[in-house]
This record gives sequence, C-alpha cells and structure tokens, in this order.
Amino acid sequence: MMTTLSQTKELFRRAEAVCFDVDSTVIKEEGIDELAKFCGVGDAVTEMTRKAMGGSMTFKKALTERLSIIRCSREQVNKLITDHPPQLTPGVRELVDRLHELNIKVFLISGGFRCIVEHVATQLSIPLNHVYANRLKFYFNGEYAGFDESQPTAESGGKGKVISMLKEQYGYETVVMIGDGATDLEACPPASAFIGFGGNVVRPQVKERSSWYVTSFGELLKELEKI
Repeated sequence: MMTTLSQTKELFRRAEAVCFDVDSTVIKEEGIDELAKFCGVGDAVTEMTRKAMGGSMTFKKALTERLSIIRCSREQVNKLITDHPPQLTPGVRELVDRLHELNIKVFLISGGFRCIVEHVATQLSIPLNHVYANRLKFYFNGEYAGFDESQPTAESGGKGKVISMLKEQYGYETVVMIGDGATDLEACPPASAFIGFGGNVVRPQVKERSSWYVTSFGELLKELEKI
C-alpha cells in the first residue's frame, strides 16, 4: 500500500527515527566506485554497480564480484579516506542537526563499507552504534580477505531487515527511510514511509515509485519547520 504525498510528509514530521542511505544520498558519490577508481579498476566496477542498483543481479552477488575485482588492502582503504574523504551532499548536515534537535533518532544504513560510513557518521555527529554497513575483512598483513557475509546489509532486502530490527529493539512505531536506490525503496515496508532522493543521481524506477521525491535536503528541512 503506497502512502500518498501528504501521508508521507506527515509520517516524516512525526517520525521517531529517520534512516538514511549513504552512497549518492548522504554523500555525493558511490563509495565502492570511488574505492575501485582509487585501486585502478574503476570502469569495470561502475558498470556492475549500475546493474546492482538497477536490480538486475542480487546485491550480494554484485558486491562479491565487485570486491573480487577491487581486492583492496587495508592500507588502500585508509589512504582513500585520507586522500579523498567522502563528500557530504549539500544540506545533509543541517537536516541531521535539525532532526537531532527535535530528538528524532538518525541511522545510516548502507550497502557500502563500514570504515567509510563511520567516517561520514562522525562528521554528522551520528553515534557509531547507529551505523549499519558492510565490514571488509583483511588478513593480518593487510591484504583483502573478503567481507563479512553475516551482516544484513550484505543481502538484498538487508535494509528492510535492519529497520525491522530497529523497530523491535527500540520500539519505534514510525520509521522513515530516505535514499536514492532500489534497495532503499524495498525497505518500505517495514519502514513506515519512503522518501526518494534525487539530489545526486535520479534513478527513474525509484522516482516513479516514490510518493514523495525530493532533489534537495532543503525540501525536507522546510517540512520540519511545520512541526
């Protein structure tokens, strides 16, 4: 059952928790593509990200295949964060600050990598226990050893699993998901409402299926003024 525009706006205004996707939503880029570029395998991985976002292969398969091309070391990941820190989307800092002022809890739920997402969370004063993302694994010498396949975010439908878990753990009634991609849209339900974000990239299949689709975080900030 798709919520109407006015219902979605109302659910956003009275949300107890707001969950954001990270890549192409909270930050301007796709973390895995940046990592691939940094490791010199950008083109091959960008094409596969496009397929994954378009929903034409399972998320875990796309993640496994992309990472087996990248094979990044711990050192490369750390260097990426230092040399090319993730770029926050304009307006997201103000929006998160306002949500925190209103005592609305903020979570980051990402199919990207925890080491990058934690860096983003720190910039936005989001507690690290509110971060759900994939963990890269490294051998003791720092070489790539795969990723933690037990994380819910490693699976298709993983974001919805995390939201169900949050509702159970904290007793939230109203949880809103904000994101740009197919995996974000799929998280509603269990999310009470979904807001499509097209400020960095517009994915037509997401735009068509969103009752509220915004291209700037200013639109969401404006909605909160009505509280």
